[in-house]
Amino acid sequence: MRSRDLAPNILSLKALLIFGGLMVTLSMGIRHGFGLFNLPITSANDWGRETFALTIALQNLTWGAIQPITGALADRFGALKIMIVGGALYALGLAGMALSTDTINFLLAGGLLIGLAQTATTYSVVYGILGRNVPPEKRVWAMGITAAAGSFGQFLMIPVEQGLLSSFGANDALLILALMASLMIPIAFMLREPNLLRANQGSDQTIQQALKEAIGNPNFRLLTLGYFVCGFQVVFIAVHLAPYLKDLSKSYPDVGAPTVATTALALIGLFNIFGTYSAGILGQRFQKRYLLSGIYIIRSVVIMAFVWLPISTASTYIFASIMGFLWLSTIPLTNAIVAQIFGVKYLTMLSGLVFFSHQLGSFCGAYFGGYIFDSTGSYMLVWNIAIALGVFAFLVNLPIKERAIHRVVAT
Repeated sequence: MRSRDLAPNILSLKALLIFGGLMVTLSMGIRHGFGLFNLPITSANDWGRETFALTIALQNLTWGAIQPITGALADRFGALKIMIVGGALYALGLAGMALSTDTINFLLAGGLLIGLAQTATTYSVVYGILGRNVPPEKRVWAMGITAAAGSFGQFLMIPVEQGLLSSFGANDALLILALMASLMIPIAFMLREPNLLRANQGSDQTIQQALKEAIGNPNFRLLTLGYFVCGFQVVFIAVHLAPYLKDLSKSYPDVGAPTVATTALALIGLFNIFGTYSAGILGQRFQKRYLLSGIYIIRSVVIMAFVWLPISTASTYIFASIMGFLWLSTIPLTNAIVAQIFGVKYLTMLSGLVFFSHQLGSFCGAYFGGYIFDSTGSYMLVWNIAIALGVFAFLVNLPIKERAIHRVVAT
């Protein structure tokens, strides 16, 4: 037997979880702390909050719009080259944010470059690798583990980024984060897929056929509508929670302290670890559509209690903890439904397509949060929109059918 016949046909589960987890830990962790840079950067450059909000909104829109294309390339040619380019763009984008002194360059670096980088280094690409290399009975669990790793990155990076801001200032902190982002490049080599050709030979379906099939499927459309709400809620909170709490400092001095916002964002990351892992476990036992509906309606109740009742440091931490548990728990469930219905051959691309809806919501949450605040002097309207959208997502996920598509094979 030749030595090449002994080569492994799939990545080991241990390698997938470790290095896939490290990839999303860095990519998701760094971006989770961008809200901490909002006031330091806008104050130093004499910009309105709309400028920073527009940058994050463009970042999310670019991420969502390009993700299906990046996903199709990863499905066709493998994720390695895609992730290497993504790590390089991430580092360049962070450095560009640090060195920008005008709004256009800041917008291009923080919005366009980092948005492109996130298409190649976050969940869709990593989940595509998981889908091709993990047995179906362990797939949701593995996705939950990887999402939990990204959640740990969010928990870890909040105090790290706050420490960098306090010690070095916003610009130098961004340059240090650029060095950290470059570590994604060697991590990518550890996720090289030896069985990509075999996985892609699983059926004769073309990319065009896969897209037509998904877009024409009512379950896919309902899933994308619900995912829009997820993006709106989490990005609005991630970008605007810190300035929202700061604005309350006149009436509630304790709540306005910078440590409260930092702790709240860290709690979101901490409880997100448990939430995403739990979603992976529960998704193997219960229908994922009911779990998704439950997540969205609970989010609405929690947001309502937070903004409609008297606020305190304790209520802020309770809000952050519960929202953290629900934060990214939609991700393994949503991607697992896509894999269950359509298979794994084009999982990265189709996950990217449904994720585009998520990022349209992210754009709206980030940008309109800043726009409405600058127009009205208050975030209250946006909080209420987030509540109403949660109810909408609860309703649209209920009718989803999770059965695999039956394809007629030509003979």
